[in-house]
Amino acid sequence: METKELQKRIRGLIKERNAILLAHNYQRAEIQEIADLTGDSLGLSIQAAETDAEVIVFCGVHFMAETASILSPHKTVLLPRMDAGCPMADMITAPALRRRKAELPGVPVVTYVNTTAEVKAESDICCTSANAVKVVNSLDADRVLMTPDRNLARYAQRHVSAEILLWDGCCNIHDKLRADHILRAKERWPEAVVVAHPECRPEVLDLTDAIRSTSGMLGFCKESKATQFIIGTENGLLYQLRTQNPDKKFYQASRSMVCPNMKLTRLRDVAVALETMDPVVTVPEDVRLKALVAVNRMLAVPRD
Repeated sequence: METKELQKRIRGLIKERNAILLAHNYQRAEIQEIADLTGDSLGLSIQAAETDAEVIVFCGVHFMAETASILSPHKTVLLPRMDAGCPMADMITAPALRRRKAELPGVPVVTYVNTTAEVKAESDICCTSANAVKVVNSLDADRVLMTPDRNLARYAQRHVSAEILLWDGCCNIHDKLRADHILRAKERWPEAVVVAHPECRPEVLDLTDAIRSTSGMLGFCKESKATQFIIGTENGLLYQLRTQNPDKKFYQASRSMVCPNMKLTRLRDVAVALETMDPVVTVPEDVRLKALVAVNRMLAVPRD
């Protein structure tokens, strides 16, 4: 089928299945174009849980579908590509975290939502790239262990008084962005505002004008009076940035900022998942309940 035909077929199946189609900001443009909701992984799961949809089709990676299942245990969660994983999520396991906790008795564990349900279940509280600082500050602790992203932890350390112990993990896409990439981009587009994700290296963040999560970037660029931006995150976000701001220019900080796992999902995969109602992602109830505690603790942290 042609792209438009597949998109029409998918929208028809969404209606038939009483489903909702979620697309992470890093997904292919043709998928974001027909999604019911686009955004960050946790935000999408929260919004989907509040709907009457019986089926959640999550166009993202495996841990995102798990999070949707944690928040919506009575809904069917489909992940069109079961092989869409996350290298950063693979950098920490529940047994490894348990061993580290045994070495740090009494030290609370703050875990990034970009992790498996089993790792969330071993954590005291979760965080996102947008609220990591607030989550750490909400804890009555002099030291915390933040997992698994060392770059996000280093960013948070700049804004909190507690000592943050690092886990040696990272997003392999954001971590490959270097200071020289930013310097070359600024030389090419000297009038552009530089916006980067906190998963980037500290030396990259030092060269930026704003540090934001993906949804935070969308809000920042929309509200900014600037008309040119250099974007330091996965290139899928450019679709939404350009769609929401047709009168502004957006440039990639580096052409290497492409996540192959996020780009695995294609329209045909979405159609097949809806036709066959497979593959389904579920989380064992004992793990789900423990992970839900960590997620709910995060959601209870006051926002601005």
